[in-house]
Amino acid sequence: MALSTLSRNALRRAMATQSSASWTQTPALRTARTYATAKSLKETFAASLPEKIEQIKTLKKDHGSKVVGEVTLDQVYGGARGIKSLVWEGSVLDSEEGIRFRGKTIPECQELLPKAPGGQEPLPEGLFWLLLTGEVPTEEQVRGLSAEWAARSDVPSFVTELIDRCPNDLHPMAQFSLAVTALEHESAFAKAYEKGMKKSQYWEHTFEDSMDLIAKLPTIAARIYRNVFKDGKVPAVQKDKDYGYNLANQLGFAENTDFVELMRLYLTIHSDHEGGNVSAHTTHLVGSALSSPYLSLAAGLNGLAGPLHGLANQEVLRWLQEMKNTVGSDLSDENVKKYLWDTLKSGRVVPGYGHAVLRKTDPRYVSQREFALKHLPDDPMFKLVSQVYKIAPGVLTEHGKTKNPYPNVDAHSGVLLQYYGLTEQNFYTVLFGVSRALGVLPQLIIDRAVGAPIERPKSFSTEAYAKLHDGGDGVVKLPPQKSSHSADVRLIQRALDLLGGDGGGKEDMAPHKHEALHKHTHQHQKKTTKWKGHELPDAGTWKNQS
Repeated sequence: MALSTLSRNALRRAMATQSSASWTQTPALRTARTYATAKSLKETFAASLPEKIEQIKTLKKDHGSKVVGEVTLDQVYGGARGIKSLVWEGSVLDSEEGIRFRGKTIPECQELLPKAPGGQEPLPEGLFWLLLTGEVPTEEQVRGLSAEWAARSDVPSFVTELIDRCPNDLHPMAQFSLAVTALEHESAFAKAYEKGMKKSQYWEHTFEDSMDLIAKLPTIAARIYRNVFKDGKVPAVQKDKDYGYNLANQLGFAENTDFVELMRLYLTIHSDHEGGNVSAHTTHLVGSALSSPYLSLAAGLNGLAGPLHGLANQEVLRWLQEMKNTVGSDLSDENVKKYLWDTLKSGRVVPGYGHAVLRKTDPRYVSQREFALKHLPDDPMFKLVSQVYKIAPGVLTEHGKTKNPYPNVDAHSGVLLQYYGLTEQNFYTVLFGVSRALGVLPQLIIDRAVGAPIERPKSFSTEAYAKLHDGGDGVVKLPPQKSSHSADVRLIQRALDLLGGDGGGKEDMAPHKHEALHKHTHQHQKKTTKWKGHELPDAGTWKNQS
């Protein structure tokens, strides 16, 4: 089959139906594994916009009134878990197969995305391109993006001085957020908005800010690391090297080529995980108010710093070390199993296991495990992680209180960083933050390009939810409120007018008046939202009660 005869859809169908191994053995497909054109990233994204905007416009026009899901009170009080209410283009998380970046699994990304010369792991530049455009870039395009980020990497002196003035005992994530916030001074979006710009230009300035911000993150992260834990000296960005190499080099680990490869893998797999997690949603939410990428990402980083979001791999390391201290040198399967049960019986969870959505082993865990099997198969901590992986799912299943007894990404990442000498656990979330920027900023650019509105969901008090009652007709109603009295009077008066003003019964009503009343009532009743199988009046219906 000639390469020119392969349509993009044919390529996608082929990739969807063939395994990674068989895919790479098909000559035409192997040659066609990159199908973005030679355009720059900005040009490629701009070319894709008309189709995306028209797709959204048509979807809203043809299906805007369709219900996408019901909401239960458990979800309302359970952190909105599982409620379908966000748009996120870059990734979709499937409970059985894990994350897909623009429809591609992690193994497919590892196969398809360009790599450094002599390297085996995907370059994060390629993933950023994929997340923003939906297209796999060529090696030439990725090299160009590496060079562009290197050229944009200079950090303003006032930001450097700000970091240097931070006390060493200020948490690295607080310093990281502070530095990113300070870069607002450089925001092209903020300056253009203040001068006045068309909405159609929002995305271009958001793009420029995002590119500048991503380019500066390794230097900022490395300066924090070198100040707090080392000698304060940060190597310069090497303009001819890729993003992962420069991060590893500025941290002080580039002499180990395996660590450089780990950074490329780490930055890729930690970048994006749908839009509902705290860091992604916060970045999107703050950005919806037209805050710049600097302020939006800083807000997301503050969410990532929370112990329930970005500290899980540190908790895994502490738990593993506690096990070694408690059990001693006899880490037999029986003793590991006993320690797992002791953890659960004490009311704690097994860190690194379970996930809000996944019901299988996290493919991000698998990719790190494969890396470890290749580069550090005899490391004692890796062996312990593997031992827990063998035993924990059975224990957790027998325990019966988790929907997913399998490991997630955090069960492995800390052990890899420890092995290569990056042992300062307080810094791990900063690495996570550098990676997460590669996932959330593409969506921020897309949001501004398609004209996404400010986010504003509806809220009720506990008292209002508590007073929800079933009126016997299958409709859940909110109780009347004082401010609704005048609206009720107007509705009754309207009904009397339709009846001819004399309050007569249905049998006295003229046919056309009966039809008009029925139509008016029907229109009023249509303004509802499904809630736990019932109909709940929406915000528009209750606008006089706010």
